[in-house]
Amino acid sequence: MTCQPSGTGLRVAVAATGALARVHLRWRRALVPGSLLLGDAWERSYGELAWQSSPRAEQLHPWMVLTHGGSGTWGAGVDVRASAFAGWTVDAAGVSLWLDVRAGADPVVLGDRELAAATVRWVGGDDGPFAAQCALAAALCADPLPTGPLVGCNNWYYAYGRDFDADAVVRDAQLIAELVGDHPVRPFGVVDDGWSIDGTADGRRSSGGPWDRGRAGSFADMAEVADRIAAENVRPGIWFRPLQARLEPAAGSLRPWEYGWALDPSHPATLESVAADVRRIRDWGFELIKHDFSTFDALGRWGFQMGPRPAADDVHFFDRSRTSAEVLVDFYRVVHEAAGDGIVLGCNVVGHLAASLVQAQRTGDDTSGRVWERTRRMGVNTLAFRLAQHRRFFTVDADCVASTTETDWAKNRQFLDLVARSGTSLFVSVDPATRTDAVEADLSAALRLALDGGGLGGVEPVDWLRNSTPAIWRGAGETLTYDWFEGEAGADPYDLTDSDEVA
Repeated sequence: MTCQPSGTGLRVAVAATGALARVHLRWRRALVPGSLLLGDAWERSYGELAWQSSPRAEQLHPWMVLTHGGSGTWGAGVDVRASAFAGWTVDAAGVSLWLDVRAGADPVVLGDRELAAATVRWVGGDDGPFAAQCALAAALCADPLPTGPLVGCNNWYYAYGRDFDADAVVRDAQLIAELVGDHPVRPFGVVDDGWSIDGTADGRRSSGGPWDRGRAGSFADMAEVADRIAAENVRPGIWFRPLQARLEPAAGSLRPWEYGWALDPSHPATLESVAADVRRIRDWGFELIKHDFSTFDALGRWGFQMGPRPAADDVHFFDRSRTSAEVLVDFYRVVHEAAGDGIVLGCNVVGHLAASLVQAQRTGDDTSGRVWERTRRMGVNTLAFRLAQHRRFFTVDADCVASTTETDWAKNRQFLDLVARSGTSLFVSVDPATRTDAVEADLSAALRLALDGGGLGGVEPVDWLRNSTPAIWRGAGETLTYDWFEGEAGADPYDLTDSDEVA
């Protein structure tokens, strides 16, 4: 292993004659007593991000870590698009960096190759923890690829992939066009899960390829669907799951998975197939591509299941000479290049590895059109604790704001207001049954503000040191207070999972 200065960072490179699983680096740096500690998440966050008042020495903090105590805040991280899954542990005597260089579940075999595993950077200051987190994010990504105001509609949180057709998609596009009026920045109308030939008519939650056509009926001609959305002066967008197939392919399969086959992103045949799918979708006329499930399909685990082992034990890549991180970065690059001048929104991708290869990133797990508690837990949490990545890595997407008969609009409208002011991505999922003059007025004002780029200067969480879903925010020179528990006795610990929602 070699460690060499690289600008303001430290380049860590490794070589091994045999198989290699991980690398450990250690710095002696005393932790100020009483310090608070904040880490990140492997891919999306799952409502778990929070400043810890009692740091645990054995806890692994993915990608970057901040400590706040005494007179200031310091942080450490690795540059985006690293060649290893990098996690930090912090104890009273020092800081450790653990670099997981496995290829799936197997140790990587580098051969004669030297692996540039990661570049380490540190920041510090006394301007406050949010400023330090922003400075750390900026230091770790020299070439961010955000997109301008990203606003639109998506029917997932009232349709959930069932019982909808192209007419329903066009109806939503008509609504979003009415709500934003003559705003010069045009919104998106996104076709979410349920359009593919596998679909979800049989009640299955996940759907795989092939992605060369839509299901029979109004989705049979997807170029026509894109044209119909565009005819409403709304930009067409679409969801797909690139690493899942209904049938085993001739080459590139990874393992049986989720009613079909997971595709191996290390295999050239998979990358060729994915590139062809993305180019085809762009040729149909879709300007935004939301690609989903790729971490789960490639590594066999959701981010919250990874801990110190990102890949499941049965994940054995075709190419074991490259690390999981390298394989995923190459996969994201293939999607990015095939999309051309289209916008790529990564959902269930590893944001730290996809930065500069996606314009937007779903930074948290699903919000909900069924359970408000899930929106509070997932949406507010990821907006607060990953907001520093906005425009420094990509455009942050805290997921949709729902208007449904099963959730309280008084709560959803507060989330709508916060997201709109933040300048981050704002997509709404509006059940036609909830359309009233009051709801549409709220939506119109928020959507137009989001299309303007949000409130002046964006927003900043204020009470986030002690609250995992901050209620007090600062924006445009004023203090904003939200009541996420309005009309409720409190959070319901039995009403958080909403297990039907996994997309």
